[in-house]
Amino acid sequence: QVQLVESGGNLVQPGGSLRLSCKASGITLTYYAVAWVRQAPGKEREGVSCISSYDERLYADSVKGRFTISRPRGENTVYLEMNSLEPDDTAVYTCAAGGDYCSKDGLVREDYWGQGTQVSVSS
Repeated sequence: QVQLVESGGNLVQPGGSLRLSCKASGITLTYYAVAWVRQAPGKEREGVSCISSYDERLYADSVKGRFTISRPRGENTVYLEMNSLEPDDTAVYTCAAGGDYCSKDGLVREDYWGQGTQVSVSS
């Protein structure tokens, strides 16, 4: 059984940092493209960042320079390091895995999804 489990979401003040984790079981994330997407209440889903199976990285314009996606060797986990957080970053962040390639909205192919983790940025 395949599972993606996110963790690391929290309430943080503007300017703060968080690191989200997407830990997989049942699949090896190295062989897949993995994306972080987010959805805030009343807003459409937004692709935040993605790492392809070839280690190409994509970022939404709104997070470039602030967020970093990584997939360390030996860990079946993808991380999203988030710095200089802003209130507009408030959303449920979900990781997804599938295929080899990233798209502007996340993944070209979405095979597996996690349940999401809440990130709230507020003073």
